[in-house]
Amino acid sequence: MRVIVVTGASRGIGAEICRMAARDGWACCVNYAKDENGARAVAAQIGDAGGTAITVQADIADERQVAAMFAQVDAELGPVEALVNNAGAMGSEGRVEDLDSARTRRLFEVNLLGPFLCSKEALNRMSTRKGGAGGGIVNISSAAAKHGGGGSYVDYAASKGGLDTFTVGLAREQADAGVRVNCIRPGAILTEISKQWMETHPEWLDSVVARTPLGHPGEEADIANATLWLLSDAAKYVTGAILDVSGGWVSP
Repeated sequence: MRVIVVTGASRGIGAEICRMAARDGWACCVNYAKDENGARAVAAQIGDAGGTAITVQADIADERQVAAMFAQVDAELGPVEALVNNAGAMGSEGRVEDLDSARTRRLFEVNLLGPFLCSKEALNRMSTRKGGAGGGIVNISSAAAKHGGGGSYVDYAASKGGLDTFTVGLAREQADAGVRVNCIRPGAILTEISKQWMETHPEWLDSVVARTPLGHPGEEADIANATLWLLSDAAKYVTGAILDVSGGWVSP
């Protein structure tokens, strides 16, 4: 059975990726930082549907915790063939001159350092240079990487821009090691986090929809479907790609 690690999978897009991956026959590591109950609920849903899943707590910005997570996956599921760097943090709200530097530092640790640390562990297992059988990595970025988040979350947008660049560089670096690396830029997706954001920024959805050619927000399944396609053999000639799943909001 193929093994996939999905970070930040206790809810939202990560949870949906796990559920969909399990239906496709993947054994899932449902990673979480704090929401143990949410992660266990996702794993239970997968198990009830006949799939295989474990929950593993790890702060992906902590190198030792990341290493321990992958060691647990080795022991309980087997060799990793896919990694989805989905976990993310929001930064300071408002303009840059008013940002909370501690919150912004934490954002970069989770949104950018975390994918580096998780990819390092995954590559040490997947890379044919390391004796692995190859595999795939998908980074979950954001449309903010293109529009910049001016006036509300520039630090978040900058972290996702860095993730886009990481995707391209890692894809080129690992192409000769049997590992494909791609990226998805979601637009306005109706997740729990976006719904919470709308509670304090009720104008956000209307403004986004007005700029989205398809005229409506996306669903978590839209991102999960794209992720599983990028990890499938149907995309075997795709690496270093950044796929906008934004209803046309930031597409070229």
